[in-house]
Amino acid sequence: MQLTIASSAEESAAAERVVSHHGAMLDDIRPLVEAILLTASEGSNPQPTRDVLTRWCHVELLPHAEAEEDVLYPAAHALAPQLIDAMLAEHTQLKSLIDELGSQSHPVRIAAAARALLAILESHIAKENERILPLLAADPAISVSALLESMHGLLDTPAAEHTCNCHDEPSPDYPVLDARAVPHAIRHATIFGALDAIQAGGGLILIAPHDPLPLLDQIEKRSPGMFSVSYLERGPEAWRISFVREATA
Repeated sequence: MQLTIASSAEESAAAERVVSHHGAMLDDIRPLVEAILLTASEGSNPQPTRDVLTRWCHVELLPHAEAEEDVLYPAAHALAPQLIDAMLAEHTQLKSLIDELGSQSHPVRIAAAARALLAILESHIAKENERILPLLAADPAISVSALLESMHGLLDTPAAEHTCNCHDEPSPDYPVLDARAVPHAIRHATIFGALDAIQAGGGLILIAPHDPLPLLDQIEKRSPGMFSVSYLERGPEAWRISFVREATA
């Protein structure tokens, strides 16, 4: 989406950053839902992929939704109260579907909940991108940049709960792949190609714009046990992850 009306170039760029993050979220959830649908249609058990999806929802989607409710939606409510009320209702739907997804055991019911979750999220994000963000960016009394900073503050991990090993001994001098600079359409393929090129005992540092739980699940399914994975940094602006290819016996 291109924002054609904004109070400044900075505001347009800030809104586009939100759109980019929304795109990354959809890039994460779509392959998981497709994998669940395929597994269920084959009569196999989709619960392992369902568990990855529900974990992603609790780590990525729900905190994002809560930050929107605390920061973004109050700012937009005066501009479009009925729209924001509808968006809040959709957040409630999403939360209910996530709970339903996690509680189901039958493959068909898991697949139905996952597909419904994706459908509502796609529609929800489209309205945020195409209706709410342009309204905010066009209003000179509202700073989208400031709203983003407030949201990042809410999404940041409190110091007492910070669990990454950012201050441990530095990792070896592995090549770095900054996935933030790779277009969404080829991001996962690019990462897979880089990992495939790693020799036994070698490694790679991946920089991602968010916690890439679905990607890690895909990597493990492609190459079970091949990589030792550890977090070097856990947001809020970037996630740095070390991949070390296990040495062959």
